Amino acid sequence: MQAFNEKVVYENPLLSLRIFQTNRNQHLSTNWHYHKQLELLYIAKGKLDFYVEENIFHLQSGDVVIVGASQLHRDRTLTQLDYIVLQFDLEPFFDHSTIPYMRFFSETENPLSEANYIFQENPAVKQEVGDCIRQLLDEASRKDIGYELAVSMLIRQILLLLLRNDNRKVLAEQDAFDRARLKPVLDYVEERLHDRIQVEEVCKIANMSYYYFVKFFKKTIGMSFTEYVNYRKIKWAERLLLTKDLSISDVGERIGMPNMAHFYKMFKKHNDCSPKQFQRKMLEWNRQ
Repeated sequence: MQAFNEKVVYENPLLSLRIFQTNRNQHLSTNWHYHKQLELLYIAKGKLDFYVEENIFHLQSGDVVIVGASQLHRDRTLTQLDYIVLQFDLEPFFDHSTIPYMRFFSETENPLSEANYIFQENPAVKQEVGDCIRQLLDEASRKDIGYELAVSMLIRQILLLLLRNDNRKVLAEQDAFDRARLKPVLDYVEERLHDRIQVEEVCKIANMSYYYFVKFFKKTIGMSFTEYVNYRKIKWAERLLLTKDLSISDVGERIGMPNMAHFYKMFKKHNDCSPKQFQRKMLEWNRQ
C-alpha cells in the first residue's frame, strides 16, 4: 500500500506543535505514512509494535520512541493501548543564538530514529523525556497563562536530553569552532533583516570564498543561507502581524520583501497559510 503524507494541523498557529492522548483496542494497525514534523510517542499503558522504515521497536508502558521528519512509519497495536503523540517543527524552537544546534537534529547525516538507542540504553533519560511529554500534554490542555513559554522550554529540554546523552554520536556532531565562526554572520543577519542581504557581503564577514561559505553554512546550520535569511524574515513578519497595526504590504516592506508574490510564497512555505489567514487564525485563537 502506498504511503501517505499526513497533514498535521496545529491548534495554536504560533507553537507549530500538536500533542494529544488517545487509546486503541488491540489488533489495530496504521498504514505507512510520513509528515514533515518530528514525532515522539509515549506509551502510557499497553504494548505497541512501532515500525520506522526497516526497523521495529517493541514498546510497552513507559517507553518512548522518536521519528525524524519525513521518516516512513506505521504501528500495530498488540493490547489495549493508551498513548501520547507529540509532533512539532524544529525551527520555531530555536532563535538566532541557538539555531546552530538545529544542525544536530536536521538529519543530514543519520535519520533521527537512530537516536532511539538512547531510550533503550538509558532508562533515566527515557523517564525524563516521558515526564516532559506528559507535562507538555498537561500544559497544552490546561492553557494556563504562559503555557506557550512552558511548552517551548519542555521541547528544548527534550532536545537537550537527546543531545547530551548521545554517546554514540548518531546526531550530527559539530565543532564549537565552526559555530563560533558563523556568529558574526548570524548577528549581521539579525541587524539587517529589514534589508536585502547579499551573500557576497557575508562571505567577507566570514572571510570565506562564496562556494566555501555556502557549503560551510549549510553543513553547520542545517539549512542554506538563503533559507535561513528567509526563515528569520518570516519570523519577524509573524511578530509584526501580531503586534503592529500594519498592512500586509507594509510588513513585506519592513522585512525587506517588497515583492508581495515572493513574500506570500515564503510566508506560506513556513506557515501553510497567507499572512492575512495567519492574522485571522491568531485573532480567533485569542478569542477562545
